[in-house]
Amino acid sequence: MEIEKTLDSLEAALQSDMRGFPRRVEIYNRLVKMAARYLNLPHPAARPQLVRVEKVRGNDYNPNKVAPPEMRLLRLSMGKDGQTMPVVVAGDGTGAFQVVDGFHRRSVAQNAPEVREALAGHIFIVELNKPLEDRITSTVRHNLARGTHKVELTAKLVTALKSYNWSDERIGRELGMDPDEVLRLKQVTGLAEAFKDREFSRAWE
Repeated sequence: MEIEKTLDSLEAALQSDMRGFPRRVEIYNRLVKMAARYLNLPHPAARPQLVRVEKVRGNDYNPNKVAPPEMRLLRLSMGKDGQTMPVVVAGDGTGAFQVVDGFHRRSVAQNAPEVREALAGHIFIVELNKPLEDRITSTVRHNLARGTHKVELTAKLVTALKSYNWSDERIGRELGMDPDEVLRLKQVTGLAEAFKDREFSRAWE
């Protein structure tokens, strides 16, 4: 079939291409985007990209903290096994990216010489196209799914979401919390002030 011939020709052309690594990165990223459009599945994992690690920056709301032993293990893992999970990012409007999930992977890729060398100063990312308030909830969900989210820092994010005029119900839905969990969060963290304008309801839809 014609498409198989085209793919064979493309593979031969890629194997004979002697241009430098930056150009290969450019071609790789373009090919992945083409393949993702062909696949037509609306999942970020279908379109990983390779970018300079310096273009990926942390955020000021990430509540996930990793203890030194876990950071050493992450460095060992990335050194021995390579980067097995892309960093989840969102564009910041300047051509750079802000971390949504994977801050510590990004830190290891940037600061651990053996990992930085293995990745040629780059890092694999997948991009979310979301506004800041939705990125915050994405970060919380990623961290909660791994069981690494701290209560007091979750409270800070809930307060931030309240500043976007999110209702208690919406916060619960977006963070996967039932009414009792939100109530406990308020009680444990002293968030009554943040919620004072709304009566707590057990009748969420």
